[in-house]
Amino acid sequence: MKGRKYGLRLKVKGLRIVIACLIIVFNSFIVQAQNDSISKKITQPNKAFVYDVRQINAAELKSIQVANLSELLAGRVYNKNIDTYNTNTFTYVTKIQPLKILDTIASIQNKKRIKLITIGNIVGYGIATYGFYTAWYKDYPKSKFHFFNDNAEWLQVDKIGHMYGAYIESKGSMEMWRWAGLPRKQRIWVGGLSGVAYQTMIEALDGFSQDWGWSWGDFTANILGSGLLISQELLWDEQRVDLKFSFHKKTYNEPVLKERTDSIFGKNLLSRMLKDYNGQTYWLSANLKSFFPKSNLPAWLNVAVGYGAEGLLDADENIWINRNGVKIDRTDIPRYRQWFIAPDINLTKIKTKSKFLKVALFFFNSFKFPLPSIGFSKKGVEWNWLHF
Repeated sequence: MKGRKYGLRLKVKGLRIVIACLIIVFNSFIVQAQNDSISKKITQPNKAFVYDVRQINAAELKSIQVANLSELLAGRVYNKNIDTYNTNTFTYVTKIQPLKILDTIASIQNKKRIKLITIGNIVGYGIATYGFYTAWYKDYPKSKFHFFNDNAEWLQVDKIGHMYGAYIESKGSMEMWRWAGLPRKQRIWVGGLSGVAYQTMIEALDGFSQDWGWSWGDFTANILGSGLLISQELLWDEQRVDLKFSFHKKTYNEPVLKERTDSIFGKNLLSRMLKDYNGQTYWLSANLKSFFPKSNLPAWLNVAVGYGAEGLLDADENIWINRNGVKIDRTDIPRYRQWFIAPDINLTKIKTKSKFLKVALFFFNSFKFPLPSIGFSKKGVEWNWLHF
């Protein structure tokens, strides 16, 4: 029974990572649509305005204060002239009249997008709740709402997974609200707290399931994941430190270990990636250029600190009952934490004109780029030529 219980818990926790990945994909297309929309507006100036055009030299060009067009088009700047310039011809164009017409158009468009995203969230949330209940909880015994303390399990790798899921879901939701034109603080809070809301839905279903229960540890980890996104947006208006994920498939050669890991982690690569904590590493990846803007460091260069674990064959200790009802004791296999430090690449900082590449880079930036790493554990220091 204990093995079945932990197998089911791993199944649901793996589902949360799948949800996060799906949100990354959807968010990628939203961001690209946002960029395309802004680009089209910039290249089609409003004919109702009067423009003053004059030629200037390179020195004057550098001194021009240029308004942020994306903010202007999103309706965050009002009654302000904008200056644009063409660096090839050094033509200086000043828009003379206030941006009343552009502001009105942006306002109407934002209201439509906000309504669209609001309806989409309500419908999607309802469908997801029903789908999760039908697929994962319906056929298992129910109980009164109760709590379950799993804080000591899996050396807390599962808790970091909760943080990652909430962070990615919050990031995706925030970008959708940005596209909709929601004011800065509203999109940060509404989008940022969405990750907690999505994860809390599953946690509540856990609370009414006999084999699981509401976990305050999971809930706290969800809050920390969303909090990481919200705090950075409020402080810097950008994500200088990203939470990322990487995985390498572990091989279990002993027959008893192979039977055990196939049972609780699954056999295919996707199942192992979602459930095998021994192969997972979670990273805090900091962009150096964001912290040192005047430096000559490449804009894409990051430094990452990772956390993982080894020797996890059961939640609490390496003792379990196999499918034949025989008790297996493998406490001879040590369970220990691992810490890593490695360079990383912020893929969103790589400039490209390709729409396909922009979408791909945004998606894959949620995963740690495979590079060498140094590992630290109770077994000592290790060097990894390529850390997945």
